[in-house]
Order: sequence, then C-alpha cells, then structure tokens
Amino acid sequence: TIVPARRGTAEVGKLWLRWKGPLGLAWRQIQKQSAQSVAVIPNISAVRSPTIQMFLKDSLFGLLARKFRGEGSEFEALAEYRPGMDRRSIDWKGSARHSKLLAKEYDTERNNQIVFALDCGSSMCEPIDGLPRIDRAVSAALLTAYISLKAGDRSSLFSFAAKPELSTPFLSGSRNFFRLQQEAATIDYRHQESNYTLALSTLQGRLRRRSLIIIFTDFTDPTAAELMLEAAGRLIDKHLVLFVVLEDRELTELITKSPESAEDVARAVTAQNLLDQKKLVVTKLKHMGIDVIEGAHQDIGTRLINGYLNIKRRGQL
Repeated sequence: TIVPARRGTAEVGKLWLRWKGPLGLAWRQIQKQSAQSVAVIPNISAVRSPTIQMFLKDSLFGLLARKFRGEGSEFEALAEYRPGMDRRSIDWKGSARHSKLLAKEYDTERNNQIVFALDCGSSMCEPIDGLPRIDRAVSAALLTAYISLKAGDRSSLFSFAAKPELSTPFLSGSRNFFRLQQEAATIDYRHQESNYTLALSTLQGRLRRRSLIIIFTDFTDPTAAELMLEAAGRLIDKHLVLFVVLEDRELTELITKSPESAEDVARAVTAQNLLDQKKLVVTKLKHMGIDVIEGAHQDIGTRLINGYLNIKRRGQL
C-alpha cells in the first residue's frame, strides 16, 4: 500500500517486478525504467458527507426538458398564492386587480460561470495543521465545484504565482468533476511572490461574460496586498468577486499564549501586527463591495458553499 505524502503528479521512475516459480521455491526479479506518472488527487471525502448528499437530493436533474422554478431573478409567471410560499413574492398590485392573492414565480438561474482562482505562491505554501494552505484551498474549491456542477453551472480552475499557471476550460455536468480533480492535481507549490496584477488581468482578458470569481489567497505583504486591491477593483466592474481567506491558528496561538520570556512578547507583538494588517485588507475589500469568507480550514468548504448558494439565491449573477 502506497500512501502519498502530498498532492501533485508523482513520477514513476523505476519498476521492480518479482514473481515466484511454479513450485514456489524461487523467484525471479527484474528492474525496468518507467516514464509513467500518477496524479495524486486532492482529498474530496467531504463530497460524500451526509450533509452534502442531503443537499444533492434536491439538486439532481432528470432527462425531461422543463423549467426549473425557484428563487431566481428572472420573472416567469404569476401564480395563486398558497400557504408555505414566501410572502415577499406576493404581487400586491396584481392581487388587487384580480381580487385574490398572486405570487411571482421566477426561473432558477443555470449555466453561470464560476472561476476558482487559486494563489499557489509562497504565502499559500505555509502549512496549516500539517497540510499547505493551497491544499486546503483546493479541497474547498473542489467541494464547491461539485455543488456548482450539480446545480447546472459551469466551473473552471485557475492558478497563479509569479505568473498564471493553470487555466482549464469551463466544464459543465457532474460527469466532468473527475477532470477537475485531475487538473487540480497539477497545481504545484511555488515558492514565489504572487503577481496579482498579471494574474487577475490575464483572467479578466479570458472571460467573455459576467462570472463569479472565487479567489483563494492570503495577505502577508502590505505592498502585494495593495496591488491585489487595485487588480480586484478592476474585476468588480464586470464580474462578481469573492475572496476566501483561511484563519491562521498559529498566529492566534502566539497572541493568546502567556509569555514566559522577552522573545515570546516579541512574537506576540509581531503576530498581532500581521493579523491587524490582514484585517485591514479584509476591511478594504468589504468597503469595495467584495464579499470575504474567513474561517478555519475544516469549516471553509461549508462556508463557501453557503456563500455560493446565497449568491444564486439573490440572483447576483
């Protein structure tokens, strides 16, 4: 049994083959060179969780062509109000004309474009509970991509560091989720400073219609954060942008730990300054009208799904 130590593409350089003779008294062993590679896909065990499966029971679509009515933004028709319907959907003017309560029905939006932009630079290579931040981000992105494919939207992966790395075409249908898994395995760890200006401008040039861009990154350098804010400001003119930030448990532990020496005090002050810088960047993003999702790595996938569903429910795309 082989247990991979990290996500990525594993190269199989050599193969050792051994088999026993017919009597089981001896064996023969040979060695051969190999040029094969194996994709070590990210952990997607959360996709099989009972919570996700319960949600998917209402997200499966059949083969019959029909309209999907729900909490969308495109008006479909007026229907007689029935107990259990949202009272906010009541059309009071139409009800006054027909002398009975009428409610508005909407078409559920489908075929929206969702881009998962993953920063694989040096700041995302730092570990959280034994795994790099980028691995935690990839798992959350794939979990949300699975939901979006089931909901009828189109998903794409985009990764960048000093330059854009991976850009997959938009895929639709849950049958293409395996392809996203394979592509996510190729996202490498880059010990480079992230170039937000080049990456986000390249992404903007590739998009031909309004899309939801979910950016997984971390704010460590104030100068890079300012460049990121400037690049994100150009994106929101046409697209809907959502930032996902993982909580840094190590910094929190350094701040809350009782100091025993001068070095502990210096570490706590430095950690507090880093957290203050991150909070400042998050505040600036929110003032620009960009939603930011923060949380621990074990909760970020669920929070991202809720954020995605709220965006669809409000009809922002």
